[in-house]
Amino acid sequence: MTQTLAQMAVAVLSTADGRAKTALAHEHAAAWRASRDGSGPEIAIGTATPPLRPARPEKPDLANPRDMPRRRPGSPQGRIALLHAVAHIELNAVDLHWDIIARFTEIGFPPGFYDDWVQAGDEEAKHFNLLCDCLERLGSHYGALPAHAGMWRAAEDTVEDIFGRLAVVPMVLEARGLDVTPGMITVFEKAGDEQAVAALRTIYAEEVHHVAYGSKWFHWLCGRDGLDPKPQFHKLVRHYFHGALKPPFNEEKRAEAGIPPDFYWPLTEQISPKN
Repeated sequence: MTQTLAQMAVAVLSTADGRAKTALAHEHAAAWRASRDGSGPEIAIGTATPPLRPARPEKPDLANPRDMPRRRPGSPQGRIALLHAVAHIELNAVDLHWDIIARFTEIGFPPGFYDDWVQAGDEEAKHFNLLCDCLERLGSHYGALPAHAGMWRAAEDTVEDIFGRLAVVPMVLEARGLDVTPGMITVFEKAGDEQAVAALRTIYAEEVHHVAYGSKWFHWLCGRDGLDPKPQFHKLVRHYFHGALKPPFNEEKRAEAGIPPDFYWPLTEQISPKN
């Protein structure tokens, strides 16, 4: 029997090894696209129960953000540490996008919602593999260094709140990637690492779409429920996000993704932690 899309998502979330997880993400994304264009068996959305936390490999060791060593990108080891940190972010992003597919099926989203997040999950899988390839060329690998332990916190905080999930994950956390990636590209350009530059440019271009998916479906939900998106976004970020949004912002790319300045500039003041 053909798996439902929700079951496929849970299978991705339940796969621990990064390369195996991303291979399964690619396989299921291709099957979903074939279902949608009629070239493959029909796949229902279905329902499933995703795990609270996705399966993870034994390495990397996860550390409190305050205990993470400072990266010095001017050195070869510093650049490896930077690539490792971004690879860790991308692996979490794979799980975040497949989690949103499986966790909120009761909302009644149209098929386009699933098209968008399957595409995002597929691209994040590609991003993780690109970065792993860069690390391996430099004599390292994903898992060789400690990684940020708090990456899944936003998912756990918003496990029952689709509005909060869309506001915090794509519209805050992924939007932050649009702010910082140009600087990372410059680091690797100066080092003459063409493979890393190409990988980061791919990530930068495609992350704009992921932020845009978040904005699109957040606005769709607000429209459905008769809510004003801007104050709703401010309320949710103040509730779920831990800290303040920090400029400088990539206003051009944020606007391209459908997030105007009056959404994020008012959140640069200190946000009270969630009780």
